[in-house]
Amino acid sequence: MRTYVDVHVLQTVPPSNLNRDDAGTPKQAIYGGVKRARVSSQAWKRATRTAFADLVDPATLGTRTKKISALLAERIASRGGLGPDDAARVATSVLSDLGIKPGKKAAETAYLLFFGRPQLERLVDAIEADLPRLAGLDDAALAEAVKGVPVRETLGTGHPIDVALFGRMVADLPGLNVDAATQVAHALSTHAADVEYDYFTAVDDENPKEDTGAGMIGTVEFQSATLYRFATVGLHQLLDNLGGDLDAAVEALRVFLVAFTTSMPTGHGNSFAHRTVPNLLTVTVRADQPVNLVSAFEKPVTANGHGLLARSVAEFAAELDRTTTRWGLHPELTVSTYDTADAGDKAAALGGSVPFPQLVDTVTTAARDRLATTR
Repeated sequence: MRTYVDVHVLQTVPPSNLNRDDAGTPKQAIYGGVKRARVSSQAWKRATRTAFADLVDPATLGTRTKKISALLAERIASRGGLGPDDAARVATSVLSDLGIKPGKKAAETAYLLFFGRPQLERLVDAIEADLPRLAGLDDAALAEAVKGVPVRETLGTGHPIDVALFGRMVADLPGLNVDAATQVAHALSTHAADVEYDYFTAVDDENPKEDTGAGMIGTVEFQSATLYRFATVGLHQLLDNLGGDLDAAVEALRVFLVAFTTSMPTGHGNSFAHRTVPNLLTVTVRADQPVNLVSAFEKPVTANGHGLLARSVAEFAAELDRTTTRWGLHPELTVSTYDTADAGDKAAALGGSVPFPQLVDTVTTAARDRLATTR
């Protein structure tokens, strides 16, 4: 049975440039006829994946890189006592079965490949006892000797939680594709937002006092915004990607909830110190379909002397209520963390506010119960 966990976040950020285009300008989008601040889904997914390493052992996670051959060679050299050249030869031969196009640089693939570090360790497990013999073979004999190594099976099973959540697409080898269990929307400001410019100068510390000129002059672009962020996790797909392991699926959901909610893209972080925490988090568990509630802000929120956050919370709560009553999209569970003063008379749609750790526990418990009864 299909089960979706929708994650809605409202978050204010001060002057910042979280995610910029090729010209250094904060990314934008037109929505509701006005320009909005935008942070791409890729930027927040990257921030989320990076945050995973603070929540679980990094050695159990995946990596996205063109350097799979070099990483495998390092492990072969470490565990098999081979020299760098022999380790590289064995690694290249083992991975040749994948048939992935080589990149422009030696020992690199043509594109980034997302795989688990433990999967590489299992590849080494399969050949470790035979490494001294393999290293002594010529190229043709080596290629023949490693044909039985289960490379595709090893990389196609036992996925780490980040690969299970975000999926993998391999153009040259569709059999290695992993359907993403998670979708992440581009974050948009709930209101119209303009790009501003900070003109700055830097003084040369070694200049004499009478030299008052700047050592450098420049500008940096920025925005401030109240952002609406949305992601959804298909629990049924997540469970499938993790080989039916219920405990692993629930743990992956827990890690995602914490990481997505509390992470922040780092663009120009030293310049703006923009890291904030969310002002509202609402999580719904659904059996029907994911529901992105950005339509709450198609008409841009205006401050009217009272700020943008409270108006944004109220509009979000009203839209959540409308999707339930008008379209019959009833969540199995709705749980929120927010300042009740911001929600005003709309708080009923959000449910009572609970501390963030309690929200995570409530959602993961509900997820476990639902998966256990619908497997």
